[in-house]
Amino acid sequence: MSEIAVIGAGAWGTALAVQAARAGRAVVLWARDAGRAGAIEASRVNPRLPGVVLPGSIRVTSVLPGAGMTLLVVPLQHMRAVVAGLPGGGPVVVCAKGVERGSLLLPLEVLAAVRGDREGAVLTGPNFAHEVAAGLPAAAVVAGGEALRAAVMAGIGTPGFRLYGNDDAIGAQVGGAAKNVVAIAAGAVVGAGLGENARAALVTRGLAEMARLAVALGGRAETVAGLSGLGDLLLTCTGASSRNFSLGLELGRGLGLAEVLAGRSAVTEGVTTAPALAARAAAAGVGMPIVEAVAAVMRGEIDVQGAIAALLGRPLRDE
Repeated sequence: MSEIAVIGAGAWGTALAVQAARAGRAVVLWARDAGRAGAIEASRVNPRLPGVVLPGSIRVTSVLPGAGMTLLVVPLQHMRAVVAGLPGGGPVVVCAKGVERGSLLLPLEVLAAVRGDREGAVLTGPNFAHEVAAGLPAAAVVAGGEALRAAVMAGIGTPGFRLYGNDDAIGAQVGGAAKNVVAIAAGAVVGAGLGENARAALVTRGLAEMARLAVALGGRAETVAGLSGLGDLLLTCTGASSRNFSLGLELGRGLGLAEVLAGRSAVTEGVTTAPALAARAAAAGVGMPIVEAVAAVMRGEIDVQGAIAALLGRPLRDE
């Protein structure tokens, strides 16, 4: 396989570059800012992923590279502009999660709208960047066409980073988007002191919402029950390193959204995803009460206590 390009030098992009190098690939890692790219290239350390030394097979650049395969690891809300400037015509593996604001498109739908000439797949699952970079055991899903997902699995997979293929890209993307929103709700439940019973109930009902939307958009419920849905939920709704869970935790403790975001430099995907996902579900005729409640909190229409009261006060029904 020729050189792999990793577009986005945040923590996850850097971790994937390290993983691709671990799999024996030559890698070019793109950072948008030339000064930052030069500093990482010179020091072989990315401050976004402290303690990890980049292997010699990784070169860092601020010039968008062409490559036999491109891993696109930029936040979804910035993906459209970056995709438009990609050179070459090789396949693109989208490693972003969410729903685009305004268009309400999933990641592969954004790719198709901007660069219909590029074949796409999605890489998603329960992965914290620092653990993947350290070589700790992990698994993920590559969803897309058969030949491309096989190429990705062979290209960056190792025994410690086990990749599973799936032909249901819609279900995989819905799981990746919705889990961040449910994680905010789970964090709020814990932060508000409502207990572990409440968190377990919320996560389970959140999974049901995800499955309903996946099926409505043409995906499969069983995909959401796998790594890209349930697996990601388990990690994001319980792991202390989850940005979305920790944001919900602070909201549940009484802090305002603006106050929490002011203390962060990294993107918390669920903040923007929640209103967009709620709108996409509404357009599909799918009820997602938990997602809708989080979206209302993100828009400032209701506080956490009001959202919790609204969810608990919903009419009784069969599961």
